[in-house]
Amino acid sequence: MAFSLTTRKEIIDHLQSEALDLLIIGGGITGAGVAIQASSTGIKSGLIEMQDFAEGTSSRSTKLVHGGIRYLKTFDVEVVSDTVKERAIVQRIAPHIPRPDPMLLPIYDEAGATFSLFSVKVAMDLYDRLANVTDPKYTNYTISKEEVLKREPHLKAENLLGGGVYLDYINNDSRLVIENIKKAQENGGLMASHVKALKLLHAEDGKINGVHAKDLLTDQEFDIHARLVINTAGPWSDLVRELDDQEKIIPQMRPTKGVHLVVDGTRLPVPQPTYFDSGDQDGRMIFVIPREDKTYFGTTDTDYQGDYAQPTVTKEDVDYLLAIVNKRYPMVNLKLADIEASWAGLRPLIASNGSSDYNGGNSGKIATKSFDQVIEVVNAYENAKATKEDVEKVLNDLEVTLSESKLSPSSVSRGSSLAVATDGLITLAGGKLTDYRKMAAGALALITKLLKDQEHETFNPIDSKNLPVSGGDIDPENVVATLEFFAKQGIDGGLSKAESMTIVNLYGSNAARVFSRIGELKAAPGLSLGETLGLHYALEEEMTLTPVDYLLRRTNHILFHRDTLDDVKVGVSNEMARYFNWSTAKKERMIKQLDTAIATSDLRDLKAEG
Repeated sequence: MAFSLTTRKEIIDHLQSEALDLLIIGGGITGAGVAIQASSTGIKSGLIEMQDFAEGTSSRSTKLVHGGIRYLKTFDVEVVSDTVKERAIVQRIAPHIPRPDPMLLPIYDEAGATFSLFSVKVAMDLYDRLANVTDPKYTNYTISKEEVLKREPHLKAENLLGGGVYLDYINNDSRLVIENIKKAQENGGLMASHVKALKLLHAEDGKINGVHAKDLLTDQEFDIHARLVINTAGPWSDLVRELDDQEKIIPQMRPTKGVHLVVDGTRLPVPQPTYFDSGDQDGRMIFVIPREDKTYFGTTDTDYQGDYAQPTVTKEDVDYLLAIVNKRYPMVNLKLADIEASWAGLRPLIASNGSSDYNGGNSGKIATKSFDQVIEVVNAYENAKATKEDVEKVLNDLEVTLSESKLSPSSVSRGSSLAVATDGLITLAGGKLTDYRKMAAGALALITKLLKDQEHETFNPIDSKNLPVSGGDIDPENVVATLEFFAKQGIDGGLSKAESMTIVNLYGSNAARVFSRIGELKAAPGLSLGETLGLHYALEEEMTLTPVDYLLRRTNHILFHRDTLDDVKVGVSNEMARYFNWSTAKKERMIKQLDTAIATSDLRDLKAEG
């Protein structure tokens, strides 16, 4: 289905000429989740995003659909249960995006360690039960110190006790957003990027009935009218609330910044995702993830008050991460010059939810003594030396240290909040990428109730747990074989297996649409045929408007293919200029924008400072 610069004008015409049931402000993963469910329900909906889809936050995560095993340290069983169940749902509705990849958790005997070798086994067993992990390929197990070092010989051996291995999922965050957006558009939703809300509009009765917006590509201002408006602007959600001149706004967001750095896989070779304590007793854990012949690591977690649109990687961020990784991998001696790419993103945390890193509520922090008591009684129960009542008694008597009045950035809740202002503005804020579908389902339940109560319109609920995203028409139980089947079409058309697999991994079942252009398109100058096919699909069906959109968010070229980027960027820029018939001046602006994005990712300024 066409979803391009050409159709964008039609979308904006409809937005300003038709009254909607629902307008969504914010095109990250939360807004995209609401959009796909609302449009599938038959609700006449529109979405506006002031940047590219996913540009603000949802392309800047750790790129995992993470189960949150560390929350079992504080026995946030409900947290982990909900998270791993949602992770399974995301894998089912977007089977070409999250991929299982077992995580190694090395255990060290050191102060402030999250887990001991025994407690990690208890946690992983509980984790597998909560996640219903039964496939022997993915069930957890512990390994000795010798086996950990055999797998990762560069890891620090001193005080290493062994490790645990459990199931986690690699993710492509920006692809997940655009696939939700495309499906919402296909279902009749009106999805528009580069449209900014300037002011919230009110009806005569004082209720919000739309927004005054600006098309940032043409500078045209116009009104969009809707029965309901939902704010899903992530870190910007307080700023959207402040557009309401009839409400007294109390800020609720406390964004924190997370940074990730990318190096070549030969400089930091790891065979599988690895997750360990920072070793600084700061409550943080660090991921080291192999991906596409590169290795990336992060994250930081610091309060942020700068420009939300352009969070940057600072020298302090780099020094912090390099110090931790070099301490854990003392033989690699990574330096600033080794960093090939980077990204910084904001987490839309809600300040008032306490220390539980999930949907609201402060469970406090369990004291070490109490945690040891729980481990002891669980072990006794598993060996038939304690009863269920004994376990319950220990759990009921847990010694809990409540969070301090001033929380550290790492302990601020990443929970979500769904609220309705007195004049009707709905705000869905906070949460984590893994929970996006569940958050959207909660919002849709509220939206359908409000439309029924206020507008006497009834919309039948949908089963969003089985609502595939665009490209997701794949058997989730047989993903690899299905993708290989799609890839055969590309191979039969003359593409290499590697090119064909790259396309199916990006576009899922939509790869058939990409391959259908073989014979119709020729390789653009400077690009392979496979790259040309993918670029044209992105231009025609993914609202790709700039080289940065394509090379950073529709693909991961800027992040994980730095070796070939300098050549590919020329071919992509030239082909987009030809396709859109850009003037010389506009082409120069687009190339400058791309060069700036690459320089930022490269940390060129920090490297110049030495």
